[in-house]
Amino acid sequence: MAYVVLENCIMCKYTDCVEVCPVDCFYEGENMLVIHPDECIDCGVCEPECPAEAIKPDTEPGLEQWIKLNAEMAQTWPNVTVKHEAMPEAKAFDGKPGKFKEFFSPEPGRGD
Repeated sequence: MAYVVLENCIMCKYTDCVEVCPVDCFYEGENMLVIHPDECIDCGVCEPECPAEAIKPDTEPGLEQWIKLNAEMAQTWPNVTVKHEAMPEAKAFDGKPGKFKEFFSPEPGRGD
């Protein structure tokens, strides 16, 4: 089992989760984070740290799309190990439905 980043991270990209991850398994895209499923040790410390509640265990039903996306993007995006500011529009986009279709980008992030 691993944890997975969901749609609500898109356009928010809070990195509180990165700061507490003991194995540095987060990867950063242009407008969201993902978790590398082979690196996640299922400790769960990241889930309560996410202000957008965008991290869930991969055992929850209906997450197939997100499990696949996290695994794929973790292969190409840079690893992120340091907390930085959320996206400027994070509060406005937190909880907005349909962000994947409208805003997802496969482009890598800044990779601090």
